[in-house]
Amino acid sequence: MSLSQPLIIDIHGHYTTAPKALEEWRNRQIAGIADPSQMPRVADLQISDDELRETIETNQLAKMKERGSDLTVFSPRASFMAHHIGDFAISSTWAAICNELCYRVSQLFPDHFIGAAMLPQSPGVDPKTCVAEIDKCVKDYGMVGINLNPDPSGGHWTSPPLTDRHWYPIYEKMVEYDIPAMIHVSTSCNACFHTTGAHYINADTTAVMQLIQGDLFKDFPTLKFIIPHGGGAAPYHWGRYRGLAQELKKPLLKDHLLKNIFFDTCVYHQPGIDLLTKVIPVENILFASEMIGAVRGIDPETGHYYDDTKRYVLATPNLSEQQRYQVFEGNARRVFSRLDAHLKAKGL
Repeated sequence: MSLSQPLIIDIHGHYTTAPKALEEWRNRQIAGIADPSQMPRVADLQISDDELRETIETNQLAKMKERGSDLTVFSPRASFMAHHIGDFAISSTWAAICNELCYRVSQLFPDHFIGAAMLPQSPGVDPKTCVAEIDKCVKDYGMVGINLNPDPSGGHWTSPPLTDRHWYPIYEKMVEYDIPAMIHVSTSCNACFHTTGAHYINADTTAVMQLIQGDLFKDFPTLKFIIPHGGGAAPYHWGRYRGLAQELKKPLLKDHLLKNIFFDTCVYHQPGIDLLTKVIPVENILFASEMIGAVRGIDPETGHYYDDTKRYVLATPNLSEQQRYQVFEGNARRVFSRLDAHLKAKGL
């Protein structure tokens, strides 16, 4: 698309409005952990295409049309991943069901949605068990990215840092397929950490610091991570992280991190986007809204939805027309190479 009319690609969308039958099936699955007689079969979940259409047309798609966005990278609801519940078999079945629903949405609305996969993670389980689901979602469903939970324990942080070899089976697949991972935790089961207000932002910030401390990108120079929710606290404290990297004898952050990590625009007020676009190089910022997600209300100070992030990107004085094109379209096509190929195949 042209600079003046870029495609508006939202790289952070979740199926938060899935039919009620999905939650009911999940509740039965959880009950079945304690009482196997209650465990539902996958075939027990029956959701028609018409039900999927209704949930999307009246929610995400309606908001996209209203706000002027074109395409959403769409993955299962993050708070529903709940990797701390049950064992790998539970997570594997649940991930497969949720990923298939997102794939079906992408088939019903191919001009507006493309999938990204949730992984069947489970605390203490080797991440190589996620490889089969990645293969299926990329090869069979045409998904263009994954969501990687750095804390499957749900707020207790029992897994090694992201720089540990523990995670390498997933990274090897990411490199093979040239897909990025959004670093995204799920529900907090630790009462100290509110899920979306604390646990999510903690995880974003923690991921940045883990990557500063390690040398992961020496082993995987083409690996790509998206740190969501504007990068947590990292952009606001960028001087702290530059200084810590210096004390740790690491390269400058532009060389140590910024060839491999990217930040989205899920920041829900104008001053936040102004700071993000002033501190972080524009090449490392991707448009996103996490629409109908953690913050769904209307800001009484502006009269607009908090998560209408396109409005903030357009209004910030820190971006030129060329730079807005990068944020809205260009950077997404560069980071999500499979999305770029998909769009090119459609003549876009």
